[in-house]
Amino acid sequence: MIVLTRLNDARFAINPDLIERIHSTPDTTLVMVDGAKYIVTESLAEVIELIAGYRARVISMARDIPPGDFRPGQPLGLVPSATDTERSGESRPAGVTVPLRPRKM
Repeated sequence: MIVLTRLNDARFAINPDLIERIHSTPDTTLVMVDGAKYIVTESLAEVIELIAGYRARVISMARDIPPGDFRPGQPLGLVPSATDTERSGESRPAGVTVPLRPRKM
């Protein structure tokens, strides 16, 4: 998130990944992907610099994550495996897919 200032000096944080475009005539206006617009006191160059800094921090943080003992094909543990589901008592294992049936036309 980057922190910006509205024209009434209220500060707010915004996700820069959701900014579609930025206009700078005469005030700096952020147009979001959902169409919302925010007018801020920062200049176009300042907003771009904040976005670049945010993205640099994200990359830096990702590089600081210690490498795990991950091998190609090894599950990362983000989704429960079938054995985890069996232990939890769920009726259908998480890794089992449901077969699709053709539509009747």
